[in-house]
Amino acid sequence: MKYGCIAERLGHSFSREIHNMIGDYEYELCELSPDELGGFLEKRDFLGINVTIPYKRDVIPYLSHIDEAAEKMGAVNTVVNRGGELWGYNTDFFGMRDLIESANIEIMGKKVVVLGTGGTSHMANVLAASLGAREIVTASRTGKGGACTYEQIYASHTDADVIINTTPSGMYPKLVYEAPVDIAKFPNVSAVVDAVYNPQRTRLVSEARKLGINAVGGLYMLVSQAVYASERFFDKKYPDGLADDIYKRLSRIKENIVLTGMPGSGKSTLGRRAAEATGRRFVDTDAVFVERYGNISDFFAAHGEDEFRRLETEIVREVAMESECVIATGGGVILRGENVDALRQNGRIYYIDRPLSWLTPTSDRPLAKDADAIKKRYYERHDIYLSTADCVIKPSSPDKDKAAAMIVKAHMGQ
Repeated sequence: MKYGCIAERLGHSFSREIHNMIGDYEYELCELSPDELGGFLEKRDFLGINVTIPYKRDVIPYLSHIDEAAEKMGAVNTVVNRGGELWGYNTDFFGMRDLIESANIEIMGKKVVVLGTGGTSHMANVLAASLGAREIVTASRTGKGGACTYEQIYASHTDADVIINTTPSGMYPKLVYEAPVDIAKFPNVSAVVDAVYNPQRTRLVSEARKLGINAVGGLYMLVSQAVYASERFFDKKYPDGLADDIYKRLSRIKENIVLTGMPGSGKSTLGRRAAEATGRRFVDTDAVFVERYGNISDFFAAHGEDEFRRLETEIVREVAMESECVIATGGGVILRGENVDALRQNGRIYYIDRPLSWLTPTSDRPLAKDADAIKKRYYERHDIYLSTADCVIKPSSPDKDKAAAMIVKAHMGQ
């Protein structure tokens, strides 16, 4: 391996894709057990590597040189092999700094609470201090290493101005629907920075934005630190704006295309065509339901709408965790706010706003089985579709190829 990333688990890493966008060099993902780490570093059979959880501190004893800033932070995420000598750097510092600056978040004179006590937490503490924070408080579940517990944070530090999350809470796949703290308990918070990048909008970020708080996830940080790491690999400076360009491209690539709209609006057909055009996986939540529980009308008749909605929500939460998908949703998915929240974590919602006259009733849709039912549903839900959409697709003709092209263009910015 010449260039790559080492960690204990890398199944969901975006690093290879980012480095492929940065330059024309081979970049590999290398999973190492703790027992394999020492041998890998002693062998030194690489030119440059990134280091991530849980090895940002463990690599330090193997280095010949460590950058002053990385030494101060006690964590290294970039190692360069120069003639057999290993040099260590921390480009996460610059990545988070760029994330904060790009989001227009002010740290100077603010009280900052940093969640977590790992290598990224130490970096965030050093960064906040360098940006002029008035006070920095570190918190963790256990309070180890002199950190406050979350109970102590709630008791004594709810006057925080900025919260920085460096814990894995909210991270794909197991912790997606978790948040490290209840942001509503911090009435003075004006900004939230979450180092988690998958999903793009963690529950912490989503809940903060609902309260009008400036909140950002970690994808921009991931891209920016990768650019800085590559500069150290090759001892070169890339043009300004490279991280911005890669972030915009990667964000749209990873973000799900979520289709909402009335029964009969063509979500399934449009979704399949949009998926084919973009090389994405297509998921239809109604089809998943039918596969698991049988015909929807029969299920309604036997178990009622409440049970259908409960199971539908389980399916939505499951499929919404994925990325690079086109998701066609059932007509009533938007009736539950928790469904919309889940779909937004890693997706952009497109409302297919077809005229009422184009909607055709069918017997397999229990709440839209005839013209009167469709009309009633349309006027009940139209405003909800509009209010929950990030973008409205209003086809000018029944031509579904044109409508699918409109979705792709809107999402990819073409």
